[in-house]
Amino acid sequence: MNSFRVVCWVVWCLGFVGAANVSSSRPAIVNIGAIFNLDSILGKVAKITLEEAVKDVNADSSILYGTKIVLTMQNSNYSGFLGMVQALRFMETDVVAIIGPQSSVVAHIISHVANELRVPLLSFAATDPTLTSLQFPFFVRTTQSDLYQMKAVAEIIDYYGWKEVIAIYVDDDYGRNGVAALDDELAARRCRISFKEGINSGTEVNRGEITSLLVKVALMQSRVIVLHAQTDYGFMVFNVARYLGMTNNGYVWIVTDWLSSLLDSASLPSDTMDVLQGVLVLRQHTPDSDRKRGFVSRWNKLTGGSLGLHSYGLYAYDSVWLVARALDDFFSQGGVLSSTNYTSLGGGDDKGSDLNLDAMSIFDNGTLLLNNILQSDFVGLSGRMKFEADRSLVHPAYDVLNVVGTGLRRVGYWSNYSGLSIVSPEILYAKPPNRSSANQNLYSVIWPGETLSKPRGWVFPNNGRQLRIGVPIRVSYREFVSPVKGTEMFKGFCVDVFTAALNLLPYAVPYQFVPFGDGHKNPSYTELVRLITTGYFDGAIGDIAIVTNRTRAVDFTQPYAASGLVVVAPFTKINSGGWAFLQPFTPLMWIVTACFFLFIGIVIWILEHRINDEFRGPPRQQIITLLWFSLSTLFFSHRENTMSGLGRFVMLLWLFVVLILTSSYTASLTSILTVQQLSSPISGIDSLKAGDEPIGYQVGSFAEHYLTQDIGISKSRLIALGTPEEYAMALKLGPKKRGGVAAIVDERPYVEIFLSSQCTFRIVGQEFTRSGWGFAFPRDSPLAEDISTAILQLSETGDLQRIHDKWMTRSSCLDNAEIDSDRLQLKSFWGLFLICGIACFVALLLHFLQIMFQLRKSPPSEPPSSTTAWSISGRFQRFLSLIDEKEDPPTSNGRKRERSLEDQLVRQPKRVQLQLQTEMAS
Repeated sequence: MNSFRVVCWVVWCLGFVGAANVSSSRPAIVNIGAIFNLDSILGKVAKITLEEAVKDVNADSSILYGTKIVLTMQNSNYSGFLGMVQALRFMETDVVAIIGPQSSVVAHIISHVANELRVPLLSFAATDPTLTSLQFPFFVRTTQSDLYQMKAVAEIIDYYGWKEVIAIYVDDDYGRNGVAALDDELAARRCRISFKEGINSGTEVNRGEITSLLVKVALMQSRVIVLHAQTDYGFMVFNVARYLGMTNNGYVWIVTDWLSSLLDSASLPSDTMDVLQGVLVLRQHTPDSDRKRGFVSRWNKLTGGSLGLHSYGLYAYDSVWLVARALDDFFSQGGVLSSTNYTSLGGGDDKGSDLNLDAMSIFDNGTLLLNNILQSDFVGLSGRMKFEADRSLVHPAYDVLNVVGTGLRRVGYWSNYSGLSIVSPEILYAKPPNRSSANQNLYSVIWPGETLSKPRGWVFPNNGRQLRIGVPIRVSYREFVSPVKGTEMFKGFCVDVFTAALNLLPYAVPYQFVPFGDGHKNPSYTELVRLITTGYFDGAIGDIAIVTNRTRAVDFTQPYAASGLVVVAPFTKINSGGWAFLQPFTPLMWIVTACFFLFIGIVIWILEHRINDEFRGPPRQQIITLLWFSLSTLFFSHRENTMSGLGRFVMLLWLFVVLILTSSYTASLTSILTVQQLSSPISGIDSLKAGDEPIGYQVGSFAEHYLTQDIGISKSRLIALGTPEEYAMALKLGPKKRGGVAAIVDERPYVEIFLSSQCTFRIVGQEFTRSGWGFAFPRDSPLAEDISTAILQLSETGDLQRIHDKWMTRSSCLDNAEIDSDRLQLKSFWGLFLICGIACFVALLLHFLQIMFQLRKSPPSEPPSSTTAWSISGRFQRFLSLIDEKEDPPTSNGRKRERSLEDQLVRQPKRVQLQLQTEMAS
């Protein structure tokens, strides 16, 4: 017991000495500064939360161990100059950290001061993404960066399928850099900002400038507007927008978190809320917790409900605790609050005294304190306070809100972990990340105009400008598209499809047709598509094939006509000839069929030899019977009866095979003798590629590029042809004469029209490409998507086929089919031969098993002297004798069938019959 007391006394003494050492190395007070706009809503909330945080830190005995934090606040009034002056004043009081500012503009300026004097600068409201660059090592953002907020905005735009947006922003570092981040995020999702313009960031809001800006926006095509501004500028924009009718049905307003902070802090008049109805707003997400709910209850008692608490206030509160915990670690590591006079400006003592620069000092251990801040990891009111490698807070997330009635309605969440979701991010953090499109969800939104229908997001600009639609002037095949003489209109299959699709759209499309081409030859469709990318045309219609190199430049609609390259070549007629009867089967088919006839004869002979007298006799007679029987089955004229069950089973299957073979042979031979046969030296694209004859193609078609680049045919072999008449002339001349070709490669729709009047040419081989015709529009054009839907509707209702039948001439040639071989091949009948072969094998197997069973039961007539000799040679001889041994045929009643004298007489040969009749008569 005495020893225990001694140990306790020693431990107490050591602890007392350690505590004395700790308290001796820690100062009594630590100065911290705060710079922000005290008169703003955000500043009013931040002032209270900072004061409460300092009280809580100083009252907590588990941190700093007696060191008190002294907080000094200065008003920057959104001025970079005043912010810099206030920061320099802080340096006169040896502050170890500065909290603020709330303005990104002021933060850029003060960050330079913090770098020089090595004082950490912790901002709870400066969200400019560029502040986290290597240029500002002592800047620490204790809130979320606009980089993530703009990523959330981009994902919302992509979720609803909008491709173009308009960005309005305040023209300062906060606005410009935020919109630049939005532009990058939209580009990653194949969306874009079609128009952006900043608002003058002066002290007074100019209503006239905002009105001029929104008038330009109203004339734009996009109806999705992203507003990234500040409170005064933002409300002026909405007031002017309401005056111009831009808050009604059809518009989409997406506002960054400046609006949610205001709505969380103050109650706005009803007329102001009416302007904001249907707006989508983002708010920095802070997870719910008991500690947060307790502070909110405490907040309501402090303010009496006159001022609401927003997320920036929570981040300001956590910033004080972040500094306190970092200081605690700093002192535990032996850090000392020492400073050195700032002498970098130099220039003499007088200049220094005039500017009072002697009072400024450099925090010697500022880098150590900064590292402790960046290594902090605790849970505050705003959530987990931990920094990533890029100095951003972990788990960036936002609430997606909808202004409805007098407040905000949450429609979902966005987190950098899993994207858009109706489930809180804290639940999703416990699951594997899933950013698939099917997993992105939001609740329904009440849009401007009090509608639940998602706005289309774009309209045709109301600026009097019509869409310039390029239309090729074709010289040939004018059924597809051709100008109407004396007018600026066009007609044809493609034009009718385009106008019919436009009539199905729920809005009017102002457009004008602009001809493309000189009218002397078919224009280049690749050049037509290229002019869309330059902005000369707003779209192009016609028989434009959808091919790879064109889809890289523009967007095509749904194909409205199937197309593909085919080969057209001349053909010759083949007369039947004296050996036409051999043509239905290929040589291999003839060989296999003959072998099977012989094989079946052998199988039937084996199965019937023991019990059927008609398959017995001298060897010469049996061979003749076997051959005669096998060949006579071709005509179903065999006289020999099958008496065994296995033989009848094989014959049943074989006669079925013979029936199929003879029927197919008869049909093919009839076709050969009655239908005109065609032949061509060209069998398809492969034979063209292997040869060296000239090949024709249509001027302006993509066939030239395909043949040279994809197939590898030399360009010197290609001959450009413009009209169907030139097609026919070149094919008739042939490859040996000047100007002639061996074949023509063109798209099927053109070829079908060409062959409708040219019956001496045919399509040879198969179609070797698959494509279609579509209307071309600029990249990400919303009109392409809507016209695609209209084309599908035309196809479903049958109107597309009716337009096709109106313009496409039917063929006048009766045998306008591709040339191909119609000979019957073995691959068409291998299944029948396989079944028949298996049946023969099974029948023979059962037959030999029966013989082996009889061999086992029957003893030898003369046992040999040696048992071993009998087992080897005797049984084999006995087996051969059983195969050739005559056996009575089975009867239905189990007894032998007795034949009458007349029956025996009928079954004898004629010579024997005459002899027996003579003996009976005598």
